[in-house]
Amino acid sequence: MGNRKIRLFTALAIVVFTILLLVTGSPLLTVALDRSDSIPLGTFITWAGLIALPLTVYYGVQELRAPTTRVNKILSLSLKSVLLLAFLWVPLSYALAGNLSFSFSEKVTFQGGQTAMKWFWRLSYTVAIVPILVLLVYWVSALFSRLMSTEEH
Repeated sequence: MGNRKIRLFTALAIVVFTILLLVTGSPLLTVALDRSDSIPLGTFITWAGLIALPLTVYYGVQELRAPTTRVNKILSLSLKSVLLLAFLWVPLSYALAGNLSFSFSEKVTFQGGQTAMKWFWRLSYTVAIVPILVLLVYWVSALFSRLMSTEEH
């Protein structure tokens, strides 16, 4: 098995594992990594899943690694941008929440408050949804291209 396929299946396994833990509300997510119980394991499991999701799309679609069309270049750039956001998810989320459990309150200040919480969810949803949208747009554009090329013949 090639190096790319190993990376693809590893990333896919991490995504599936993360989704299963999040959907089931596994107690593993709340295991504390420090003595003050302020850093849950779920933070880093989720982070791994958010990084693995765009990597799965990246390693799974050759055209997004080395795009040949304008549409695929845009999709590739979008995927690489969201991958960067995925890598920065914990530092950005920490800056928003002020803690590594990413808990927010009714504070009047930005950090840890309701406005920061909205930005946290926007960031999280963007990192999770954009790779899926990139893959869907890629599939639709590939299908459209094939349909157009068969009509020409």
